Amino acid sequence: MHPREGITEIFSTFVQFEADHFSHWAVEPKLHRSMRRCLEQSFKAPSSEAFWALYWYKLWQDSSPQLATLHLSAYLQETGYWTALQAIKKFTNPRYTLADYFQMAIAEVETVLQDFKPEKGASLKTYAAMAFSSLLTSSLRQRHEVDICSNWSLLRKISKKRLVEALQQAGLAPTTIAQYRLAWICFNQIYVQAVLGEKLPPPNRSVWEAIAKLYNTERHHQLTSLSSDCQPEMLERWLTNCAGWVRAYLYPPINSLNALKPNWELGEVQDDLPDLHSESLLSELVAQEEMQTRRSQRSHLHQALIAALAQLDSQSRKILHLYYSESWTQQQIMQECAMSQASVSRRLTKARESLLTALVQWSQEKLHSSPTSIQIKDMSMALEEWLKMMKGG
Repeated sequence: MHPREGITEIFSTFVQFEADHFSHWAVEPKLHRSMRRCLEQSFKAPSSEAFWALYWYKLWQDSSPQLATLHLSAYLQETGYWTALQAIKKFTNPRYTLADYFQMAIAEVETVLQDFKPEKGASLKTYAAMAFSSLLTSSLRQRHEVDICSNWSLLRKISKKRLVEALQQAGLAPTTIAQYRLAWICFNQIYVQAVLGEKLPPPNRSVWEAIAKLYNTERHHQLTSLSSDCQPEMLERWLTNCAGWVRAYLYPPINSLNALKPNWELGEVQDDLPDLHSESLLSELVAQEEMQTRRSQRSHLHQALIAALAQLDSQSRKILHLYYSESWTQQQIMQECAMSQASVSRRLTKARESLLTALVQWSQEKLHSSPTSIQIKDMSMALEEWLKMMKGG
């Protein structure tokens, strides 16, 4: 796998496999336009992937969850790929390929986003690397359990909420979902084993008749649409179909996990892009980034000045301390150090010049800029303030 270059590619391309090996990065046009538009409209924003990962994460929390999820899914493609490589080495299951493991990991992006806490300090990529591995292991364990469950055992395990979500994903109409849900409720009330096991045998004829009788009674009270009586055979077909839809919902076919949602290409790119209230979000994130940068620069500058101060001889350091931190006059220092006032003045001037030179060099090396005469004057004033705050000789 070759790394992606550029922020636009990182947030708009997806892994493509060929013969169970990485083939190339496929560009998703709508995401590509979306990312490019964001970069064009926010020229002040940093061009770091960590910044844009946080940007899309904030939008995922707020106003554009679908678009943000897709951008972050693209961003985490490498993380999912390396998780899949580790899984191939860890699990010796011939049933799953590298592409299978990869797509199982990427299917957990929503879960990763829900559990991610940026305030704890870890980056999204770092957290996702740990989370993907754990979620993949859990998914494989649960897949095995679902695979060995009979339809009837699975229908007893599933919650009503998950059942309805599975039927909605299957594209059923609300009235049909209501009928299937009632059939499932009646099934769970009638078909109860004395000792629950992992596999339930199929209900016999008398059980289906009892389920049908309960359904035909309850439909008058629980279904708003008109419907006719349901025969036992029909209920069995309904619930068999429900089990299939539940399996597909809980663990969709491997080859569909990394696909974009249907119809997502329809419409203009502007239809789904955040209306840069994101401008306010970008401004907020840029401000945070600038604040962090300034804090980091101040810390590095402080260390550079400490190092420069340490290079001075002990008497020069003592004179600086007495003059700035203790607010002594040159006459007092002259008496304390047993030297002439001219010597004290020369020492002060030379020590300040040494520190100011170190400050200018730091600016040139770290900020890649040569200060103007006005900036050097400002630096000199800032240096004097820094010396006043320094403690110790």
